[in-house]
Amino acid sequence: LHDRLERAARLRTALVRLLTSAGSNVVAFGSPPEFLDGFDRAACACLVLDFAMPGVDGLELQRMLEGEDVSMPIVFLTGHGDVASSVQAMKRGAMDFLQKPVDDEVLLAAVAQALAKARELRTTGEGRQRVVDSIAALTPREREVLAGIVAGRLNKQIAADLGTVEKTIKFHR
Repeated sequence: LHDRLERAARLRTALVRLLTSAGSNVVAFGSPPEFLDGFDRAACACLVLDFAMPGVDGLELQRMLEGEDVSMPIVFLTGHGDVASSVQAMKRGAMDFLQKPVDDEVLLAAVAQALAKARELRTTGEGRQRVVDSIAALTPREREVLAGIVAGRLNKQIAADLGTVEKTIKFHR
């Protein structure tokens, strides 16, 4: 076990060096619990994750993140991958599943793709949050009008439904 942990630490150090040299801001964690306690949930990031770890394995950590509604693209690394495990990881949303030893360029390309996905997720999430915030700021009457709009109703139909005039609906719209 000590040998395995030492190899994992050396791999982690090598990955940090590689990713840092490619311009990435890297934070390394020694274990899944350390990661869960210390990662920045607000960061636009991806996770390069060893598939086989003592205690909590990569798939279990992926499930835990999913359960906490954390949308962070994952690039899995494995020394002993099998088709069933890789399929399961990919079905759960992993970006890539790479066999160790991994070529630097292949890893850098996978991380670049995962970071692009993280930026996309962030943009989508921010847009969704703006919509939620905008809806929360509506008055009760504006929400009623919005419900009519979403239902595809015309202004005069919404006015009739709400017992008001079309001009009022246009104002609230």
